[in-house]
Amino acid sequence: METLDFLFELGTQELPPKALKSLSDALEADVTSGLKELFGKDADLLLKNSEIKSYAAPRRLALVIQNLPTEVPGSVFVMQGPPARIAFDGDGKPTKALEGFARKCGASVAQLEEINGKMHFSKEVPAKPVSNQLPAIIEEALAKLPIPKRMRWGASRTEFVRPVQWLAMLLGDQIVDCEIMGLKSGRTTRGHRFHYDQEIELSNASEYLENLESVGKVIADFDERREKIRAQVEAEGALVNGIAQIDDELLDEVTALNEWPVALTGRFEERFLDVPAQALISSMKEHQKYFHVTDEEGTLMPYFITICNIESKDPAQVIAGNEKVIRPRLADAAFFLETDKKRTLESRIDDLNNIVFQKDLGTLHAKAIRVAALAKHIAATLKQDEFKAERAAMLAKTDLMTDMVFEFPDLQGLMGYHYALNDGEDEAVALAQNEQYMPRFAGDELPQSEPGIAVAIADRLDTLTGLFGINQPPTGSKDPFALRRAALGVLRIIVEGKLDLDLADLIQVAVSNHGHLPASAGAETKVLDFMLERFRAWYEGEGIAVEVFLSVLAVKPTQPLEFDKRVKAVNHFRTLSEAEALAAANKRVSNILSKQGVSDALSVSQELLHDPAEKTLAAAVAAKQTSLAPLFEQGDYKAILEQLADLRSDVDSFFDDVMVMADDEAVKNNRLALLSQLRNLFLGVADISALS
Repeated sequence: METLDFLFELGTQELPPKALKSLSDALEADVTSGLKELFGKDADLLLKNSEIKSYAAPRRLALVIQNLPTEVPGSVFVMQGPPARIAFDGDGKPTKALEGFARKCGASVAQLEEINGKMHFSKEVPAKPVSNQLPAIIEEALAKLPIPKRMRWGASRTEFVRPVQWLAMLLGDQIVDCEIMGLKSGRTTRGHRFHYDQEIELSNASEYLENLESVGKVIADFDERREKIRAQVEAEGALVNGIAQIDDELLDEVTALNEWPVALTGRFEERFLDVPAQALISSMKEHQKYFHVTDEEGTLMPYFITICNIESKDPAQVIAGNEKVIRPRLADAAFFLETDKKRTLESRIDDLNNIVFQKDLGTLHAKAIRVAALAKHIAATLKQDEFKAERAAMLAKTDLMTDMVFEFPDLQGLMGYHYALNDGEDEAVALAQNEQYMPRFAGDELPQSEPGIAVAIADRLDTLTGLFGINQPPTGSKDPFALRRAALGVLRIIVEGKLDLDLADLIQVAVSNHGHLPASAGAETKVLDFMLERFRAWYEGEGIAVEVFLSVLAVKPTQPLEFDKRVKAVNHFRTLSEAEALAAANKRVSNILSKQGVSDALSVSQELLHDPAEKTLAAAVAAKQTSLAPLFEQGDYKAILEQLADLRSDVDSFFDDVMVMADDEAVKNNRLALLSQLRNLFLGVADISALS
């Protein structure tokens, strides 16, 4: 079958840089899907030698398909109808069932045939040229692009993310004749806005990339441009004996802003290095899209690297222009710093009354008071400095009232740290200003200072209990206050920090700090369940089976550190040869006890033990109750389950030889009490019946 290269390019005004890569990827995925639907069941075979790749630059979305089959092969369409035995009546006339089938097929009864006892309709479907189908596939893919808000321009009713300006569609050397988004397809593309602002005529789809780059000075491949920028930035950093710091998000953005990237290095005055480095970095990154440079120790150097969308004949002039632009930006940061330092963080506490945290939960000042009380409680529980925890919490949101954080919101916490040190606050209190937001994302570092730990936990729990208390928990995929992340953050801090904290206790204090809230009744239980449920994804990420998590959740230990120890112990227990049999036995015991309404461990009467197997099990259970007591005190759940595994043979013998539901009521109840004691030994760690 003949194959040709296919080109689609839609020229536009400058596309939104942060969305460019996702638009390109979606275009490729949807066109691929459309082609597979077109070629049907033979798609994988027909497209096995085809390579589909999308391209994206500031003023274009494009797609090139190499070796695209030029036609959809002909086929035979077959539809199966009613059995032949009911197709005709006794007189040989077609039945209503057969006539209905013929109408459905758009055929006459005479066109039907019997195959293997059933009536069939067969029709040859002729081959059809792919070129006729491509416009519809492209149009559908464009309609599906993830564009939050489409726009119209001029008098046109066409909608897209940006106004469209040209359309190139070629299959081999032929134009795919169509109209898309009000544009007539052609064979011309356009070059770089400054280097070659002219049309480039393409004689064949296969020459698109080469001509666009060599003639038009446009690198259409997003990934190629990205790596070119990375290499240039790294080289520029080395030229000043530094290390260019490449933020992936910024790298993607500048890749989407440039068609012909050229990296240049500028310099700023060293006096600006007195400003906290992150403030300078934020200013350079957010406002100018510059990469910063550090020395080998990670100290910021007075250089920046910018990406120009032009190969200038006088790069020194371009550099001078960028240095002129960045100077007032950095001067603003220095001004904000000096202005902010004239007021202490403490003096800004009352200003928090002017900021509403949430309309039903009051101001940031009210939140600060609640968080301070809970942080003090946490510090007391951990036998830490209560004053420092309370002090850190009261100051925690005050940097939001500074000019620097107002201008650069991502510096909140970090500027609080610097301002607290400037105010003469205790270093641990200052560290807590930044650590309160840790962990900011999955895998992020955790707070290390004692006040930082207390405030980070207290702040998240205050938000969790408050929003549950006004009946605004996360729903489905919507979590506007990032409560899932907050809950997971608390668990990480406690577990990885090996903190002896009880969630039930902390939540109770947090709820009481809020006072009366509309949904406060039952809020403690809801928040606790919500937080413990976060462990599910945690352990799935560690490769621990969900039933292990569920076995521990069933007994609901409220101390995260203990919860984690139990999960690790049960996960180890599953590797033992006795685990499967004991899990099944526990499930059987659980079913028996629940049916009989036995929930507590009753006492066992030695006089009512008759069968040797039940005497052996009773003795073994009693011995374990004594020997395991110290291990329960120590919380050594792994050792506990390893010792309980020794009971397997005694449990198996009991169920093989003993009738639990004896006719004698007293004997039956005594055996139920024995099983209850056995089950409670395991429940001291987890409900291992969940493993069965």
